[in-house]
Amino acid sequence: MATIGTKWKPIIIYTIGLKKRRFGQIFTLMEIISKKVLTEQLKELVEDDIVIREEFNEMPPRVEYALSEKGLDLLKILNKLTLWNQKYSEPSSIVKAKDL
Repeated sequence: MATIGTKWKPIIIYTIGLKKRRFGQIFTLMEIISKKVLTEQLKELVEDDIVIREEFNEMPPRVEYALSEKGLDLLKILNKLTLWNQKYSEPSSIVKAKDL
């Protein structure tokens, strides 16, 4: 839980999912996170080998984020937690994985 025990990390992992995403795409999809917090959380996820940060030497500079093998394994666990939540939650409180 120390690796993903923050409010935002599971949501960031879901947002990246199986695709490579640029910072702006992640920020736009999440909507309610500040750029500062997103930057900090992505940096920690990279340090924990959950997310891979790939820099491209071009103009303008481009950076893409993708889940590492470790991150993909974690995504599977988070998906199972989501299914469990859907099974045992009140219908009005269900958050679907596609909404994340």
